[in-house]
Parts: sequence; structure tokens; C-alpha cells
Amino acid sequence: MSAARLARPIAVAVALVLALGACAANNSSSSGSGGSSTVNLPEVSQLPVPGDAAKAADTGTAKCSNVSLAYAGAQTGANAQLGINILNGVKVAVQEHNAANPNCQVNLKTFDTVGDANQAPGIVTQVVSDSSIVGVVGLPFSGESKSTGALFQNAGLVHITPSATNVGLTQNGWTTFFRGLAPDSVQGQAAAKFLTGPLKAAKVCVIQDDSDYGIGLANVVNSALGSADDATCNDKIQSGNKDMSSTVTKVMAAKPDAVFYSGYYSDAATLDQSLVNKGYNGLFVGPDGVKDPQFLKLAGSAGSNSYFTCPCVPGDLVSSFATAYEKVSGGTPPGTYSLEAYDAATVLLHGIDAGDAARPSLLNYVKTYNADGLSKHFQWDSTGELTTKTVYGYKVSNGNIVYVGTI
Repeated sequence: MSAARLARPIAVAVALVLALGACAANNSSSSGSGGSSTVNLPEVSQLPVPGDAAKAADTGTAKCSNVSLAYAGAQTGANAQLGINILNGVKVAVQEHNAANPNCQVNLKTFDTVGDANQAPGIVTQVVSDSSIVGVVGLPFSGESKSTGALFQNAGLVHITPSATNVGLTQNGWTTFFRGLAPDSVQGQAAAKFLTGPLKAAKVCVIQDDSDYGIGLANVVNSALGSADDATCNDKIQSGNKDMSSTVTKVMAAKPDAVFYSGYYSDAATLDQSLVNKGYNGLFVGPDGVKDPQFLKLAGSAGSNSYFTCPCVPGDLVSSFATAYEKVSGGTPPGTYSLEAYDAATVLLHGIDAGDAARPSLLNYVKTYNADGLSKHFQWDSTGELTTKTVYGYKVSNGNIVYVGTI
């Protein structure tokens, strides 16, 4: 297929913190020769949380009855861990709320979509048919969000996704859809800046899967990086296909400094491992759909060359949340989207506590919401996009994914 990207300096509306840029400037990779498998970006170990950030417990004086929230999304399937991270974050919020509000016990109902855009409509039909459900956290993936948005809209049921980032989701005229993080239009620009700035990649191959998420994000990254006439390694893979030899051959021939994989962690791990096994010595960079410990588990030692972008913040750096999370997860620390899920559930719980425990009034409550959460500030425009959008960087260090700061 067409064009590996020969990256050039680009001006985008995002910039890495100065500490990242200064450090990375001393760690350049070679141009177009497979680069260096690591760049020394400093780990950031503290996450500032506003003192007035909304907590799920709220005032503790709420009154309600026969009211439910739902999580709808993957609990099983190839990339289920991303959904499980969200579900556990929602569980923390609901448990915290109910412990503090004896007169308002909110039920949490869970629905497994397997992350499949074809199965999701049938599952969401069950959700919207349950009259006790007044708000939903989900769906995690862009494809399933696209296939179900009209069902939520017709039912007047508000839903906040902590993770679905495809740009088009807020361009359908839906008034019940809200996104709890920056879209791919922002992440793609940030990823390009991350690659060409701190990671010092002069030549980048962009590989995408066939999902709505992967295709949309790759388009933005490709546009931001620009193209070169002699480039040969951009490619698309079929989700779930374990034979990536054709793509690997193209990448190895192009000798890029970095590969950007636009898709989810299961296939990303296969690709990274296949590349390293063939002698690839460059960087492997993935977005939020790849940034999960399951990627490292599947990729093995090959994953040590990896960096990530994500419009999500690390919940493990918020100690109170991390402690509560591990109690519901069986000891597993917070993962990608866990903190965003907690914040999304908190918005809905605060609406219920304010007396808006019916679908129409809770929807109106979310439309006018304006407060800090643990992860970011939550206020939406008329399309369901956050008014403030931020992307963050991560790297692999000693077998773990660690935070390196704001992009």
C-alpha cells in the first residue's frame, strides 16, 4: 500500500512539557535505519488532582429509589481488558456512592457486548428496554458506539463513553452521546508531535487495523505526519489475523525509526513481536487502544520498545482511587480508562443525587455539567465533546507502562 511517512516538523495545537523535550533532544535515533529501540523519557510519578474534584459519594444525603445505572461494553473478547478496566472504575464509583448514601442505593447492571459492533445493538436494545436504567457508562469501542448511538438517542438515554474516540461519533446529531476524553482528531495530532519531537523519529510507518477506531486515527496521524514519494510501508491488517508476514516485510524493507500502530492491543502485540523477531530495532508506538498491560503480556520482551499516547490519565497515581480499585479488581491496579470511567459514573450519580433520577432530567443535567473530576475537567459542548481536550504520553519501563507527561 502507499507511503510510509517521512516525518517533518509540524505545528500542532499540542506540545509536550518542556522536560520531555529537553530530555529527548539528547536521545536521537538514526534516520530510516530501524532507529533505536528506546528513548529516555523521564517518568512522571505525580498526578495533580484538583482539591474540589467531584467524588462519587457526594453529600451523603441523597434520596432515591428503584434507579439503576448500566455498564454496557466488552467483558469478554479479544480486547476485553479495556472494557474490564472501565467496568471496575464504575464499580468503585457506585460502591463509594452507596456506602455514603443509605437512602439512595443505585443499582449497577452490566451488559457484555464482547466489543463487537454486530452484537452490540442487540445488547443495547436490552439496556434501553429496562426502564430502571437512567444512565449508561459505555460503550468502550468506537465501532460498537457507532452501531448503537441511534438506539440510545431514540430512547432518550444518556450515555458517557470513557474511551470511544472516533471523530465521527459526535457528528451524527445525537444528543444523548457524551465523550469523556479527547477524540482522535486531537490524539492523532498529539501522536505525530510525540513521534517527531521527543521520540525523534524521522521516518514513521503507520499500520492500521480495519476498525472504525483504527482507520479514523490512522487518517489523522498520516495527515499530521505528511508523506514522501519514496515511502513504501504503510499498511492495513485484518483484525484477528495472526499472520502479519506481509506487513512485517514492508516495514523491514522501509527501515523506519518508528512504527505507529493504529488499533487495539491484541493485534498490536502480534505485530510488535513479529517485527522484533525479524530484527526490527526501531520504536513501536500505539494509542490508547494498545496501552494496556495485556499488550505487554502478549508481546513479551518485544514490548520493551513501546511508547503510547492516550487521552487518559493513570489512575494508579491517584492513591485513594487506586486503593479502592484494587478492592473490586482482585488486586489488579487501575488500567487504561479506569479513572475516566469512575468520573463518568460520578457525573451520572451526582445527577441522581440532585433529584434528576429520570432519563429526560438526567440527560439535561449532563448537558449542563461543569466540574472537575479526578482525571480532568468535565464540561461538554452541544455535540457531546469535552470543551477541554488533553492527550498524555507513556512508555514501557522495567516491564510496566509508566506515565511521562502531558502532550
